[in-house]
Amino acid sequence: MRPAIDPFYAIAISRRAHELKQQGRSIIHMEFGQPSTGAPAAAIARAHQVLDSDGMGYWESEPLKQRIARYYRDRHGVEIGTERIFLTNGASPALVLALQSLFDPGARIAIARPGYVAYRNVTRALHMEPIEIDCGPDTHFQLSATALTALAPAPDGVILSSPANPTGSVIPAEELTAIARLCRDRGVRIISDEIYHGLSYVGPLPTALSVADDAIILNSFSKYYSMAGWRLGWMIVPEALIPTTRALIGNLFLTPPSLAQHAALVAFDCTEELEGHVATYRRNRDLMLNALPMLGLTRIAPPDGAFYIYADIGHLTDDSLAFCGRLLEDTGVATAPGLDFDPVNGHRFIRFSFAVSTAEVEDALSRITPWFAERTKDACTAPA
Repeated sequence: MRPAIDPFYAIAISRRAHELKQQGRSIIHMEFGQPSTGAPAAAIARAHQVLDSDGMGYWESEPLKQRIARYYRDRHGVEIGTERIFLTNGASPALVLALQSLFDPGARIAIARPGYVAYRNVTRALHMEPIEIDCGPDTHFQLSATALTALAPAPDGVILSSPANPTGSVIPAEELTAIARLCRDRGVRIISDEIYHGLSYVGPLPTALSVADDAIILNSFSKYYSMAGWRLGWMIVPEALIPTTRALIGNLFLTPPSLAQHAALVAFDCTEELEGHVATYRRNRDLMLNALPMLGLTRIAPPDGAFYIYADIGHLTDDSLAFCGRLLEDTGVATAPGLDFDPVNGHRFIRFSFAVSTAEVEDALSRITPWFAERTKDACTAPA
């Protein structure tokens, strides 16, 4: 029997946003976690050179794998052999590979709720069982060692995400250490999604490899490196899983785009340009955090990293999907309904992505401020 997979509701919002744009409407895209900037200029220049000189084909760049290994050594003090590094067509296939490399059908995988929609749906698609743990303000919207300890029996695996989607919350270093110790003691395998590393507003973040060498790490060039459309990511696996992962990736995905690999090797060292993007996100975050409480959105998850604001709109609606649809139609601002990230409580949450230009954030706030004011007034005057 095929498992039931929930739709990705933000895709429907985005589709309608593009329809409205084709009709001549001015649209601000805050529905996806996708940088509005392109790949670094030097990476694009390198891609042009490769297009003129290389026929390309199935290829896995050893120089890029070596550069990734150097990144972990320089940034985190962790030594990794390049044979443990696999290049993937973005982080999404890496998630599939990680789950299939580690677990059999029927495995129980712990995930945070709210959390990225694909964690739940890909786990189900692979005939595994997602064990969702409700994570709210009391746990910083993150998984904790205490919450994992309470699961009986212990899950087979856990997916960590720090910074997290949709909240931007992070797992403190000491908590990450406690989670790793607990997982080691209970035989729980760790998959750590570190796709938003580099996008932190609270200082450097540790990799799970620093506390659990047998963890599988997922990362990508889509977010910090601003290369979402190039479809390139990587995963790091423990030595024991190298043969299994190699067999799976060869049969399921072959190799990622050669052009993207050439460009990514250059992108790794475009630090000044990339940190400029982070500075923009920081300004956008500050604008949003200053403005949203004046719109009545006072219950907000802590956006310590990534580029999201996850806000409670329960005082205005119990249907976040319809709410986001109306917001788009009336203002041209596209957002993501919380229902994507939390099937239990997400009907009263909305996610804004501030991975756009500062001018677009300012424009979006000017559009939605009177819209929210009108709805707040209606909510206050509605009969009890």
